Amino acid sequence: MVERSNPRYLGISLIFLIISILSVLSWFLILYSTNPNRAHVYESTDTPLNDIFTSSNNSPQENRGGTTETEEPVNENRVEEALRCTNKDSPPTPLKVYMYDMSPEFHFGLLGWEPERDDVVWPDIRVNVPYHPGGLNLQHSVEYWLTLDLLFSEFAEDSRSSRAAVRVKNSSEADVVFVPFFSSLSYNRFSKVTEKQKKSRDRELQDNVVKFVTSQKEWKSSGGKNHVIMAHHPNSMSTARHKLYPAMFVVADFGRYSPRVANVDKDVVAPYKHLVPSYPNDTSGFDGRPILLYFQGAIHRKDGGFVRQELYEFLKEEKDVHFSFGSVRNHGIAKAGEGMRSSKFCLNIAGDTPSSNRLFDAIASHCVPVIISDDIELPYEDVLNYNEFCVFVRSSDALKKGFLMGLVRSIGREEWSKMWRRLKEVERYFDLRFPTKDDDGDYGVQMIWKAVARKAPMMKMKVHRFQRFTRPFVGFSED
Repeated sequence: MVERSNPRYLGISLIFLIISILSVLSWFLILYSTNPNRAHVYESTDTPLNDIFTSSNNSPQENRGGTTETEEPVNENRVEEALRCTNKDSPPTPLKVYMYDMSPEFHFGLLGWEPERDDVVWPDIRVNVPYHPGGLNLQHSVEYWLTLDLLFSEFAEDSRSSRAAVRVKNSSEADVVFVPFFSSLSYNRFSKVTEKQKKSRDRELQDNVVKFVTSQKEWKSSGGKNHVIMAHHPNSMSTARHKLYPAMFVVADFGRYSPRVANVDKDVVAPYKHLVPSYPNDTSGFDGRPILLYFQGAIHRKDGGFVRQELYEFLKEEKDVHFSFGSVRNHGIAKAGEGMRSSKFCLNIAGDTPSSNRLFDAIASHCVPVIISDDIELPYEDVLNYNEFCVFVRSSDALKKGFLMGLVRSIGREEWSKMWRRLKEVERYFDLRFPTKDDDGDYGVQMIWKAVARKAPMMKMKVHRFQRFTRPFVGFSED
C-alpha cells in the first residue's frame, strides 16, 4: 500500500489538480463568451447592433411574437432618394448600351425617314428629328423615345450628369445590347396582309430581325441574355418573341405572353405615353373636381374586360359618376382629358389586356386611379409604391353590389388630397419626352433605363452561366 506522504503520489495529485482547475476555467470562459447579456461587448461602437439592422428599413419591424415595434416615420422622399445618387459629387455610372446599327427599315424608316446615302443608318437628330405621327400609335411609342435618347447621348450637347444610359460603340464595354426595332409601330402600320402579299410586312420584318440578331456575335456569345428588345404593344413581336425570348423585353404588361417568353423577373414594364395633355399648375383640389368617379371608353371587351360591362350596370344610375362609352373620334381624347381633370377618381378597368393607356392619362390628369385589374403589372414597382396614389380593387370585390361605391365614398378629403399631391409628384416618372434636359433625371425615359440597369447584374450572371461550356476546344476530334 502506498502512503499518502509519498512524494511520487503528491506529484501526481498536484498535476491532476492543476488539470482540473484549467478545465473548469476553460468551460467558464466558453460559457461567458456566448452569453448574449454581456453589456460591455459593443461598448466600442456608437450604435447598438440591433439599431444597425433596423435603422436601414423605414417600415415597421415585426418581432417573432408578431407584434409591431415602433420606428421612425416613413420618409416621404424615399423613392426620390433611392433613384438619385446619395453623393452629389459622384453621380451614378450610367448604363452602357451597345445599339446595333440596323437598317432604317427597322426603325426610323417606318416613320418615312430616308437616309441621303446608303451608308447612313441614323438621322442627325441635331438637325432633324423624324416626326412621330401621334394618335393611338403614340401610346406604344417607348421604342421611339429610347432610341432617340441613345442617339442623343453621343453628342456634346447632352451634358446632363443625371443621364441614366449612354451609347457605346464597342460591345465588349456594354452592360446590355439594344435592338432598335420599332415593333409596335410595325404592328400598328403593317400587320395586315394585302392582296399581293403572302405574309404581312410586319411578319417579314420580324423574321428579318430574328435572322439579323441571332447571327450577331453578341447574341452568340451571350445566348441573347443581355439583349434588350422592345415589344410594348401586346400584339407586337407575335412570332419573333418565341425565338428571341432569352432577351429582356420592354413590355406594357404580360397579358399575351407565356411565362417562359416574358415574365416580371426577366423583363421591364414601361409606361404608355399618355394621350391627354399634362395638367400644369393644377390647383383644383377636392372641391374643384365635382365628378366622384369617371370612366369613358369601350365598355364591351373580351377576356378580362367582361368586368367593364358588369360595372356599367352597377354604376350607370349612380349620381356624381360618369360611366359612358367613348373613343378617339370626335375629339374623344380632349373630352376624356377634361373629364378626368374634373374627377376625383378615375376607373382603370382591365380590357382585352390587363393594362391600358387610361391609367397614365389619369396620372397625367391627377385623377386618383382606381385599378380593377387582377393581373396588371406596373412600371418601376420595385422602387415606386403605387398604394400612395392609387386604389386597388379585386375584380371579385368590384362585382359585389355596392362595394366599389362604398369604398370610394369612404375616402375623405384629407386622404384623397394626400394621394392627389403624390400624383403631382410622380407624374414625371411616366412622362416620355425628347430631348431630356439637365433636370430630367427622373423623367420617363431615364426611369426606364434605370429599370433596365437594376436588372443588368442578373443579366450578367445569366451570360456567365451560359458561357460555362461554350469555350471552343480545337484540339479535340471525335474521329
